[in-house]
Amino acid sequence: MILLAILAAIFLMLIGVPVFVVICGLALYLFFTSGIDLSAIIIEMHRMATTPVLVAIPLFTFSGYLLSESGAPKRLIRLSNAILGWLPGGIAVIALIACAVFTALTGATGLTIIALGGILLPAMTRANYPQAFSLGLLTTSGTLGLLFPPSLPLILYAIVAGIRIDQLFIAGILPGILLVVLLSFFSITRAVRADVPKTRFQISEILGALREALWELPLPMVVLGGIYSGQFAVSEAAAITAVYVLFVEVIVYRDIRWKDLPEIMKKSMVLVGAVLIILGAAMGLTNYLIDAEIPMQLLDFFKTHIESKILFLIVLNLFLLAAGCTMGIFSALVVVVPLLTPIGAAYGMDPIHLGIIFLANLEIGASIPPLGINLFIASIRFERPVLQLYWASLPFIAILLIALALITYIPWISLVLLK
Repeated sequence: MILLAILAAIFLMLIGVPVFVVICGLALYLFFTSGIDLSAIIIEMHRMATTPVLVAIPLFTFSGYLLSESGAPKRLIRLSNAILGWLPGGIAVIALIACAVFTALTGATGLTIIALGGILLPAMTRANYPQAFSLGLLTTSGTLGLLFPPSLPLILYAIVAGIRIDQLFIAGILPGILLVVLLSFFSITRAVRADVPKTRFQISEILGALREALWELPLPMVVLGGIYSGQFAVSEAAAITAVYVLFVEVIVYRDIRWKDLPEIMKKSMVLVGAVLIILGAAMGLTNYLIDAEIPMQLLDFFKTHIESKILFLIVLNLFLLAAGCTMGIFSALVVVVPLLTPIGAAYGMDPIHLGIIFLANLEIGASIPPLGINLFIASIRFERPVLQLYWASLPFIAILLIALALITYIPWISLVLLK
């Protein structure tokens, strides 16, 4: 009966029923049929609500939406172009860096494609990049910054897995850079082959771009430096970020008018509300799974059928890629993490390394056909058939999978900065 309930839940999600409705329904069904006290759900939701770091989610999300509605994306792209435009494939590399930074700040992959896609696609078209290459790059880059702090999925994973957020922030830096670097090398080789023209290096343009973005450049250093130096906690960093971004975009640059703030708040809190509802519902489901000893049963199954750690990691990656493609990042985080963390521990995996593998898989899975969410968002944003985006994304997905293999089998990449 449990298997049928899970299959029914998957079917409902595939036909478009909201994830939190499906998870709530599944949790309630399992609790009623198993006779477990429903107060467990209330206790779990109360524990989640009293988690101090949880306040960072709405504050970082609000900051990201403020940046997306301001002129920050154009200033970021201008600065990147001034510094890197002379490189072969400079605009492509600029697109990768801009998308990675923007996704890290907003935590919402679809928002990156919507906010930056309309600026970057025309720029790449004017620079004579092949259309398929441009579409594939911008589609897969929508999730490229999820491993960089203060990404919302990093915070959520740390909360659900019960590990330190600052350690996960540090661990994600090198793997995130690896993804950007490999895609940049691929983009440069394609640009050289297509004979894409370069822009002239100009000191005056760099100085002008720096002057224009002067107020926004210190933001990552202030936030991350404050966290890692111990000056303030993650929740305090989120509050400082929100106040600083509000001051810069509303008062200094005046990109956002005071009367526009309520609408921006509403948009950002819709995302936060969806995440918190999914988190609360999934915690109830997770409580049932733990009480029913489902993780232990899965662990026994894996130990019986998979003795090799290498084979386990292959199966783990395939499963997580499928979860990232079908479930979405937030629901996969809160449902799957409690199931896999004890299994990873049994195979001797470092919990921080496991978290980076988990997030890297979800990041890539969001662009994998046929159900990756980035493909459908890009199809709407760029007004192209989704099948065209399938083919355009495949070379970039192949590069990302190579990076995933390196991240998975070389724990040093994730853990070296923690030593």
